[in-house]
Amino acid sequence: MVDTTPLTRAVDHFADRLRAAPQSRLQRGAAAEALGLARELARRAQALEEPGVEPREMPDAGMFAAADQITVAGHDLAVVIPSASDVDDAVRVVEEAQKRAGV
Repeated sequence: MVDTTPLTRAVDHFADRLRAAPQSRLQRGAAAEALGLARELARRAQALEEPGVEPREMPDAGMFAAADQITVAGHDLAVVIPSASDVDDAVRVVEEAQKRAGV
């Protein structure tokens, strides 16, 4: 069994930072960056769960839902991720998105 704690911690940390961010920061791109991350994490999870099936795109539920969307997508991916190297890669993607979001 793969230890996915680093992934869930990174996702939860980013989500907490988004929830604490002012609306102006969300509007300046943090929410859009988070939505992009949520979509990428969801795409990865779907590709593992349903290989060969076109992934569905996570909808834009608004800037105030972005933290919840990355939490759900990140935790979904953690359930199906197959290897420690995949966890490391996903953590890197989350951390890079958080840096770009500026939170």
